Amino acid sequence: MKTKAVFRCSRCGYESPKWAGKCPGCDAWNTLVQSLPRENNKEAKDAKSPRRLSELSSGTNERIVTHMEEFNRVLGGGIVRDSVTILTAKPGAGKSTLLLQVAADVAAQGYKVLYASAEESDSQIKGRADRILGNRQAGNIWVLADTGMDNVLAVVKKADPDLVVIDSIQTFALEAYNSRPGSPIQTMECANELVRLAKGGERPRAVIIVGQMTKEDEIAGLRALEHLVDTVLILTGESGEELREAWCSKNRFGSTGEMGFFSMTDEGMRSLDNPSEFFMTGRTEGGEVCGSALTVIKEGTRPIIVEIESLVSNSFTPYPARIGECLRRDQLNTLVSVLEQRGGLDLYNKNVVIKTTGGLLFREQAVNLATIMSIVSSVKNIPIPPDCVFIADVGLTGELKKVPALEGRIRELDRMGFERVYIARDGIKPSLKFDRVEVFQRNTLREVIAEVFRA
Repeated sequence: MKTKAVFRCSRCGYESPKWAGKCPGCDAWNTLVQSLPRENNKEAKDAKSPRRLSELSSGTNERIVTHMEEFNRVLGGGIVRDSVTILTAKPGAGKSTLLLQVAADVAAQGYKVLYASAEESDSQIKGRADRILGNRQAGNIWVLADTGMDNVLAVVKKADPDLVVIDSIQTFALEAYNSRPGSPIQTMECANELVRLAKGGERPRAVIIVGQMTKEDEIAGLRALEHLVDTVLILTGESGEELREAWCSKNRFGSTGEMGFFSMTDEGMRSLDNPSEFFMTGRTEGGEVCGSALTVIKEGTRPIIVEIESLVSNSFTPYPARIGECLRRDQLNTLVSVLEQRGGLDLYNKNVVIKTTGGLLFREQAVNLATIMSIVSSVKNIPIPPDCVFIADVGLTGELKKVPALEGRIRELDRMGFERVYIARDGIKPSLKFDRVEVFQRNTLREVIAEVFRA
């Protein structure tokens, strides 16, 4: 039998059997919130006694480490056993695919996994598992296709899994509440039950929740949902593209700056453990092309070598096009103006188009010199040597500016076998030595252009 819910004022505590815009108790507007009666409220328990901080034992944050290195990286080293993580993305980005692969990986290590879905039937989940997992399906994955959170909690108590996957939180409902699935009350109360499941008692469990994304690229529902969970994992990438990027906007157990890269294939998500190879075009010796330049960006703690491509063509309109798929249009216009004024190239009647191999979006200024050099290469129709890399910001004066973490970027180039890198003057200590790469420190943009193109 369902427990009839009441509406309680969040300001004075007045209880009403139905909702009203104005609280009869304190005359406040929009403060009545649906909840259980006080005698049936699950949170009305005996309060715990406080303990001295010095007497508490520190948690070790023991993790379940998967074989998907990029997934481990973005979470800070793996799945924390008593954590609640919410994964959100646009429709078609691969949320369910990624989590089914994670569930299979965890189950293959001997852990019990419950995969509960209210969006797909048993046969649909099995069909996707056959496609992306094949004969690698572990025997200790339990699948539950149901919209009732009460049934999920009962199955968890019976099967005792180590990992619970909920797909998705906006499609589940508790019988104690009369509102529809996806409403703020149902979403928050279902999430509260999952938090209690993960952190309550002596049996820690990891819970991963799928959260639907709105048109504003935010998690559907109340903002309090993000505050409730430990980790908010965001998966980006268009459904028609191969590249997927995962990053955390919140992580209580690791850094929010780390980013993981995946490739969406017919067999599911593939972890890009060496992203530099993905973001560079593999060309044979002597296959240099005009309009291409290399740089090194930082995603979290990891340096990644990326290729910037440019196309400069004659414009037959009064306003030439400036198209930057990998950076903001204002930033591209600024770089073109600097190149015209400080580099001595006329681009007032030229269309300029910029993109990257793999479709990566730039978030730092260290790519500015490489972007300008790719444009110069396209204008002059002269290819840049494939072993040459550019890592510097460019000021409005045409001077090269230092960028952070430069030593780590150059060491990545040295590891990958590059021979030349152009940076700003005093970018690194002169005493630093590298096995293969030679560092050229220059003051201005004109110096780099003159040296690379012998002009």
